[in-house]
Amino acid sequence: MMAESFLQGGHPIRLEFPPASVKESGNFRLLELPPNLLKSIESNSPSTWAIKGNPTEDAVLCAGDRTYSIRSVSLSNSVLVVGPGETQGQITIRGTNREILQVTPILPKVHKLVGLLRGREYDEGREDLDDDFLDGEQDTQNQQQAKKGYLTYAQALTEIQASEAELTNALKDRRILLINGTLRPIAPSYLSTILELLLNSLVSLQQSHESASVRVLADALQDDHEIKPQVTKQVMAWFGDVDEYYWRMDVPSVLTQVGMGILRAYRHDPIDENEFLNKWKNAVGDTFASRAELSLLLGNYLSSTKPQSQPPSNQLTYFPSSELPLGPLARFGDLFLTRTRWKAEDIGPFLDDIAIDRKERDKLLLTYARAVPAPDGTYYTSRTIK
Repeated sequence: MMAESFLQGGHPIRLEFPPASVKESGNFRLLELPPNLLKSIESNSPSTWAIKGNPTEDAVLCAGDRTYSIRSVSLSNSVLVVGPGETQGQITIRGTNREILQVTPILPKVHKLVGLLRGREYDEGREDLDDDFLDGEQDTQNQQQAKKGYLTYAQALTEIQASEAELTNALKDRRILLINGTLRPIAPSYLSTILELLLNSLVSLQQSHESASVRVLADALQDDHEIKPQVTKQVMAWFGDVDEYYWRMDVPSVLTQVGMGILRAYRHDPIDENEFLNKWKNAVGDTFASRAELSLLLGNYLSSTKPQSQPPSNQLTYFPSSELPLGPLARFGDLFLTRTRWKAEDIGPFLDDIAIDRKERDKLLLTYARAVPAPDGTYYTSRTIK
């Protein structure tokens, strides 16, 4: 055993190096916390921390309502991990470290949901089949067997590299129903149908979109269209604020989803912009027609001009950013395969879902694209193009 004495505040401190310290040196990992996480610890704010990742994934830290990458950084000097010794004034070294783990905020890795839920869509015409084992409080043995192929919320919370708050938001953003504990992505066409029925019911039942009765709307869709109330209520919660009695509709999000439902049919063959707008406005009704604007659909379509028409008309093609690769290199590769050059205002919406903020988005553009000034604005081309 080696020891070294020094003074602290006028009092002698004995620092000891027990033989076991060498063996224990690998038992400690030092985590460097950003200010917000450190503050949550110091304030004793209750939150759940978890390190997630299977053997084929990089581990991430899920803390509070954020997800963080974990990166090992080597130190030029060793850091000692110490604890109280057996006698007063004695400190014993428990281990040494020459690296720390740094954590950095990242986007939650929720893309796995797509693969895990493939083939499990909740669609019109399949409700009765699903209800055979998705309804009821007690599961029979056959019902439990049927559920084995489905992903439960508890399983998703364990397997998806995201905090619980981020997972909840992902289920909402990706329109995934929670039915009797299982996760079911709703078919886009069925979702559009439900929203249009809700809009029609608001008018026919003389309900205000700012304070509509949840029970009245849910009962109307069940009685007239055989849509389960638990489905209707979750859809309303995705597109507005719901309390025990009333629904305050989020008008822009409803209009966006209805517009997406119409535009989805024009993935390969474009539609004239004016024709599309007319279809969209008819679908949402006179009350909301004036608020159906293309700005709500940015990042989900390509616009091009049809030069042979007189006067020239704009054509829209369904092109959702949600179907593009998640990796920046692959994302830019697909974008520049689609168009060799992009206006700055056109490419931006297709990067928002892979960048935490505008600063990171601009950094991605600097890394993977080349800015080319032009009389009508800035264009971006691939850095591989000479």
